[in-house]
Amino acid sequence: MKKIYIMLLFLTILILPVLLISCGDKDEKNLTSYKMQLEFNEEENILYGEEEVIFFNNYDNAFKNLYFHLYPNAFREDAKNLVVSTTKVEDAYPNGYSYGHIDIKEVSADNSLEWQIEGEDQNILNVSLPYEVYPEEKITIKIEFEVLLAGINHRLGYGENTINFGNFYPVLAVYNEGVGFMLDPYHSNGDPFYSECANYQVSVTYSSKYQIAHSGKLISYSEANGQTTINVEENKIRDFAFVLSEKFQKSTAVLEDITINFFGYNEDEDIEERLSTCLDAVGTFNDLIGNYPYDQLNIVKSNFVHGGMEYPQLVLISDRVEGEDENYVIVHEIAHQWWYGVVGNDEYNHGWIDEGLAEYSTLLFFEQNSQYGLDYTEMINANTESYKLFERVYKNVTGSVDGRMDRPLDQFNTEPEYVQCVYNKSVIMYDSLRQMIGQRKFMRAIKDLYKNYSYQNISPQTLIASFIDSTGYNLEGFFNSWLRGEVVIQ
Repeated sequence: MKKIYIMLLFLTILILPVLLISCGDKDEKNLTSYKMQLEFNEEENILYGEEEVIFFNNYDNAFKNLYFHLYPNAFREDAKNLVVSTTKVEDAYPNGYSYGHIDIKEVSADNSLEWQIEGEDQNILNVSLPYEVYPEEKITIKIEFEVLLAGINHRLGYGENTINFGNFYPVLAVYNEGVGFMLDPYHSNGDPFYSECANYQVSVTYSSKYQIAHSGKLISYSEANGQTTINVEENKIRDFAFVLSEKFQKSTAVLEDITINFFGYNEDEDIEERLSTCLDAVGTFNDLIGNYPYDQLNIVKSNFVHGGMEYPQLVLISDRVEGEDENYVIVHEIAHQWWYGVVGNDEYNHGWIDEGLAEYSTLLFFEQNSQYGLDYTEMINANTESYKLFERVYKNVTGSVDGRMDRPLDQFNTEPEYVQCVYNKSVIMYDSLRQMIGQRKFMRAIKDLYKNYSYQNISPQTLIASFIDSTGYNLEGFFNSWLRGEVVIQ
């Protein structure tokens, strides 16, 4: 997620996880699959869903229960964890508070299964399986559900211009060997998500007055009785999302066999300019990091309280950002297609991994593309001065500052603290590393990380080990001193 508005807010106010299972070294047929049939009722703002999850046990353990995240329940009226910080309430709810939730109607295999809703925010669906599923075995689970949308400018909800469907369906919780299922709740800091790569087949039915932007590739399209139905498929993606709008104006270009679509609004006059930025970003990251592996990418202007949000083959760009800021957000969110989308991680407990790599890749983009008028050195200096200001103010106000980068989202006391430690400090860390080991070895390490861990989830230890292998330097002490907050930034 882009940090720009949090940064402005901050300046205004303040004037051992293990290596995770790989889906990269598994054949696509042995990945978990999601098959969904979705229908949106615009009058009631309800999404009706039927989901078939074919769970393939790629782990070393046998399972008698499976767990699914129910992220829409974070939008309930009595939710314990806020979906936005108190400073963002007016922007998120321009028409006053509104609430939503997900209802699970039925869970079955061959017959109905026992299930219950758990978690501190009713955020987990616990399904009892009819038999134990051993390694290399699979089971098919069917879930019927309904999602009531809140009127909120967020990942999931409806606003004045768009209806956003992000993190809307029951999604399998990741199992960490030696730890268990990762069942962390929603949090307003960062992106509280964690998922494995899977194969998707999705049918969406909606009013024909809308246009749609979505993850995956379009297989078929039909209209009848004022309703449109699309069928979408994609293999080896981490999530699925879509956006509806009556106001979309789409511009399309092809780069290296990748179809890139920018969805702006009808009245927009800068759509071609924004599409050009998208093309520059994809081309640059293909060169710097490695090839984008899918054949389509949709960049979508939307009602969103933060700067932007990433999903596989789909990124949201807030319609609240403009000009140069919009270019920056576009580049950052497209960078997430590489860091989060292809190389994934536990975003709740180690958010610095994907956010730090995406943010530093954004600076590398502007270093390579001087026509945008942003100077790399000046941006590094701005990050450094911003972080130093953060430390000074926090020490003056609280007497101490927690500079740890590697901690769960709920251990950051404020959004500014999260932004400074996850975004800014990561940028400073990677710049310091690059200066220490040199441009050639640094960029080789970035390429190797992407190449060797595509479609996998990596831990901090995995990232560090990858950099060590690529550079030939023992960098464990370097990384750990930054992650633990021991480095003094001058």
